[in-house]
Amino acid sequence: MTPFRGPEELDTPCLVVDVDLLDRNVAAMAEAMRARGLAVRPHAKTHKCLQIAQRQITAGATGLTVATVAEAEVFTAAGVSDLFIAYPVWASGERGRRLRILAERASLRVGVDSIEGAAMLAGALSGTGAQVLVEIDSGHHRTGVRPAEAAGVALATARAGLRVAGVFTFPGHGYGPDRRSRAAMDEATALDQAAQALEREGLEAPVRSGGSTPTVANADPGVLTEVRPGVYVFNDAQQGELGSCSWSDVALTAAATVVSTRGSQVVLDAGSKVLGADQPGWATGSGRLLDHLDARIVALSEHHATALFPDGAPLPDRGEVVRVAPNHVCAAVNLADEMVVVSAGEVIDRWPVAARGANT
Repeated sequence: MTPFRGPEELDTPCLVVDVDLLDRNVAAMAEAMRARGLAVRPHAKTHKCLQIAQRQITAGATGLTVATVAEAEVFTAAGVSDLFIAYPVWASGERGRRLRILAERASLRVGVDSIEGAAMLAGALSGTGAQVLVEIDSGHHRTGVRPAEAAGVALATARAGLRVAGVFTFPGHGYGPDRRSRAAMDEATALDQAAQALEREGLEAPVRSGGSTPTVANADPGVLTEVRPGVYVFNDAQQGELGSCSWSDVALTAAATVVSTRGSQVVLDAGSKVLGADQPGWATGSGRLLDHLDARIVALSEHHATALFPDGAPLPDRGEVVRVAPNHVCAAVNLADEMVVVSAGEVIDRWPVAARGANT
């Protein structure tokens, strides 16, 4: 039995958003963080969609987080007035010019994690009112400085003529079984130490920003002032397997048709070009079938997924449409031109992925 009904048959493979679940996820995060005194600045790289951004802002988001200058340009053009580019932007050449234009059109925050980077940002943003947050490495070991080094970067930024608004981190090491609580503790410790380092140098750190979807439930409101979860709006197979959400909270799936069966094997018409190819070592497969949670997606080719079912388990019929939760929903969305929107099983709209491919 197909889980989707409507006036038109779905042309699979496609991404389908259950707007009722999406709205529930947005409201639940907004209320949970409001109760703890934390601002929510959702990471829009997950959905890249103007309609969803507006829902988040209406629910009380203070602004949006984005991953690139190009994403910021898309959302600013659509009227979003408060944006944080949450990585150490290297503001040379054309990118610096684009940053300056953004800062003249919206309230803009930008990340920095080096004295050299601060100098580049100053050349692009001096006199615009843009703010800078120093990125702290709280355990993910990708970008960011150690907490004790934050003051040096902040002082260089301030001396270059830019306002330092605080510190931020990404607790990405929370993406793993039994790591969420520890990563949230690391996040709070690192941000607190960094903020104190700034204050000892006479610099305020009113913004202390962190909080990914896996760790946000454990975010410390005694240290953090805002959180930047992204995946929560949809959830995905990773979040389900980590325990960050229940399977009934997954609002985006790939609709895929069963095109072949053999024994306990089922082949679907959605492969890595729809689902994305991300598969962390702890994941049980390349996504999950929401209506067949005992099955495992054991292989992806570009256009097909192979799923194995337990011996004796009933298989979906050839031609049946099934729901697949991608492992990493951010990657899946960036592969799609649009998302089919359903409510109570009926197709009600199609939302463009407005910032698809906005990678610069």
